[in-house]
Amino acid sequence: MKKQTLSLLLLAFTLSVNAQMKLRPIAELTADTSAWPLLLQDIKSAKNKVEILPASNGKEALYQTQVSTHSYMGAVIYFTGGILVDNGWIRILGSGSKKLQRSLPDWNKGKSFNQLGEQPSFLLIADDADGGFFAINGGKFGDDMGKVYYLAPERLKWEALHISYSEFLNFCWYGDMKQFYDGLRWTHWQDDLSKLKADEVFTFYPYLWTAEGKDINKVTRNVTPIQEAYIFSTENMKTIKP
Repeated sequence: MKKQTLSLLLLAFTLSVNAQMKLRPIAELTADTSAWPLLLQDIKSAKNKVEILPASNGKEALYQTQVSTHSYMGAVIYFTGGILVDNGWIRILGSGSKKLQRSLPDWNKGKSFNQLGEQPSFLLIADDADGGFFAINGGKFGDDMGKVYYLAPERLKWEALHISYSEFLNFCWYGDMKQFYDGLRWTHWQDDLSKLKADEVFTFYPYLWTAEGKDINKVTRNVTPIQEAYIFSTENMKTIKP
């Protein structure tokens, strides 16, 4: 299933950036064997805490994304409103819910594509409480199509994780969060996280990518709507020297 999932994602991203996809109907996108039972099985054995949010409009979100439920991404979009990992530190985008109001296609519109049917050069799939963003490469970041990249808040550049979408989910279920976020969690971060909404992130001053912001326990933390944080990060990354 993981190989099939990756193949579907690679196929979706091999079209040119400006190409218009022929939109497949929802019946076609849900006709094949669903990855949802396998996904549920993985979640049940997860080491990290996982919360599945109820789907609010799975059909519309799936149609807008044009990924079938045979893939893990399609299953997440169609059957969930999103998934919260590690008490909500990571937010995996689905079809949107009361707790996580952004659907995957809605969140990407205006960022990775402008009109339904456009082939995006990348696709935002998840984000975290620190203001980091996860995206699948559709050509924007290099030749490794279908691989996940991370916009790290302390470096402000897209970095290759060398994993597929299904492997990213596997990291969310079983990965060492403490190691991955080493230096990006502060004393008593759990208390602050419990008050944070899934459409908000923490922002820091001095900025984490500056010399003054290297110690996260010594910076000022603020709560910021994620839309503002994304714009701020993507604008400021243009000023960072390679």
